[in-house]
Amino acid sequence: MNFEAYNEEVYALLKELCAIPAPSHHEEKRAAYCKAYLDKLGFDKVYIDEAKNVVCEWNCDGSNEITVFEAHTDTVFPDTEPMPYYEKDGRAFCPGIGDDTACVAAMMVAAKYLKATHTPPKNGILFVCNSCEEGLGNLKGTRALLAQYTGRIARLISFDSNLDTMHDSCVGSHRYEVEVLTEGGHSFCSFGKENAIANLANIVARIYEIEVPKPAGTKTTYNVGLIEGGTSVNTIAQNAKMLCEYRSDDANCLEYMKEKFETIFREAQNDRVKVNVTLVGDRPCAKNVDPAALEALTNTCRSVIEKYIGKPLHSESASTDCNAPMSIGIPSVAVGLYNGDLCHTREEWIELESLKDGLRIAIELIQVFC
Repeated sequence: MNFEAYNEEVYALLKELCAIPAPSHHEEKRAAYCKAYLDKLGFDKVYIDEAKNVVCEWNCDGSNEITVFEAHTDTVFPDTEPMPYYEKDGRAFCPGIGDDTACVAAMMVAAKYLKATHTPPKNGILFVCNSCEEGLGNLKGTRALLAQYTGRIARLISFDSNLDTMHDSCVGSHRYEVEVLTEGGHSFCSFGKENAIANLANIVARIYEIEVPKPAGTKTTYNVGLIEGGTSVNTIAQNAKMLCEYRSDDANCLEYMKEKFETIFREAQNDRVKVNVTLVGDRPCAKNVDPAALEALTNTCRSVIEKYIGKPLHSESASTDCNAPMSIGIPSVAVGLYNGDLCHTREEWIELESLKDGLRIAIELIQVFC
């Protein structure tokens, strides 16, 4: 196969996508670009749904089973202006370039190659540039996709990782916005009144005293990621707010942490201190997935990818778009199409040469399920 023209197209497409900002819930410009690209390829149907997913159907006639291949368009960064892109020593640098822009580019070029060279598939294939994977996007895009194709999706492969890593088990999480309100007052004249910041700090301290459950083969964590509040140095704070979370790859441990957090929130409240708690993120663990079907899917991915990377594929738990289908019993894995590092930082980079293997892997995996 002569892939050189397609390799060059991946590089060009990656650079163009990096120039289109796509924070979670605001992917519309990148979605429009992806739809226009896929529209030109001659697939059966390409549309943008209400969740801002770009959905491309190939032989999804309503009766056959569907395999979903997706890569998320949103980045973890809130920027609404183009972020800086540059290349140096075989690497390309840009916030969000690996997670997950490189995978979006490789998947779309793989779709182009297959449409031009492959006979129509016997089974249904969905190419999806999905929205809202990152942070408080809360998997909105994938959840919406599953609702649209209820009962028809046999498996889902998310392109969202480095080439040498496969995520085949799910890390669930609950995320909260916690607001503390008090009467407050002047720091000297009203000294002794409840301080919202102090009360929030006590909540944080109690969270960090939790002993996480540690059943064999599981991992559970917690974190306070953002905190703000107060008015001035000489004001007893009337308000303070934080974002916090807990995660686990075990459903029972997730429930344990829920009880611990909710107890802390409840006990922090009294007639002088109000605590408002809002659940802003809910990512489920896997549930009722057929072990044999999941093993078959992971083995297929492993055999294709290891042929190109020349070493064993590393498996680990993660929070990805796969959480949503796995929570309703659909076998799913997340695999990568690039090599890079510093994900979720503004120094993120990828090795441009690695996209050649990524493109070939995407094409071969899709062919398996055609």
